[in-house]
This record gives sequence, C-alpha cells and structure tokens, in this order.
Amino acid sequence: MGYRFRSERNALMKQSLVTERILSYVGKNLESAMTLDTIAKELHYSKFYLERTFKKDMGISLYQYIRRRRLNEAAEKLGNTDRPVIEIALEAGYLSQQAFAQAFRDEYGCTPLEYRKNRHFVRKKERMQMNAGVYVKMREFRFQEGRMAA
Repeated sequence: MGYRFRSERNALMKQSLVTERILSYVGKNLESAMTLDTIAKELHYSKFYLERTFKKDMGISLYQYIRRRRLNEAAEKLGNTDRPVIEIALEAGYLSQQAFAQAFRDEYGCTPLEYRKNRHFVRKKERMQMNAGVYVKMREFRFQEGRMAA
C-alpha cells in the first residue's frame, strides 16, 4: 500500500514538473509560432503525453492556454499603447483583424476597440486554482459598463 502511494505521488510530481516545463516554454516563446508538435519536440515528450498531462494539471487544453495567454498580452497592449489593432493581432498570432476581434470578443465580451476605449488594463484578482496537485495563478478579466472591473 505504501509503495503504491509513493508511486502515485511520484507520478503527480513528475506530471507537475512536465507542466511547469510547458508553462516555461510557452512563456518564453509566446510570440513565436507554436504547435503541439514543436513543443513536444523541444521538450522531448510525446505530444499525446504533453496534452494529456497539461489538461489534467491545468483543467484546459494547451491550445486554450496559449490562446488565452496571447489574448492576455494583446489586451495589455491594447490598454497601454496606441499601436494599431492589426499590428497587435498579428503579434498575437492571428492572420486577420476579424479573426482576432472574434477571439477577443469570445474571451473578453467586447471588441478590441471597446476594450481600448477604457484606456487601461486592469487585472481581476488572481485566484489560485488547484488541479491534480498543481497550483497555477489564473487571471480573469471582465468588461462591465464601459470599464474593466476587478
């Protein structure tokens, strides 16, 4: 019984380290083109193992995480700079302003221009989410009556 517990604990710790490596890699390469295949090749794991482990630890797919991180960076640029929306969209990995606007609306509930009118980027309180033994800071944003709400 003790051996089984230790091996399960070691497996959880190993998965957590894999997820930490993925998070680190994504953070360093956010503005470059990333696919599950390239991440798996760089980290020397099977893409199926990476996706399964990441989803188990984080509660969302790796694709969803990368999309949210890129939109988060774009929202920060929209709120803090006067750079053209298309430029920010291209940096976030979108091939058109329309695709970016749709993804942005899905995530934030408003268009990039509506978000920009607010003129500042405010993060909602960070909350800790625990999934499969891994603590991750998750940021949430919400648009309410023409201003960002914390």
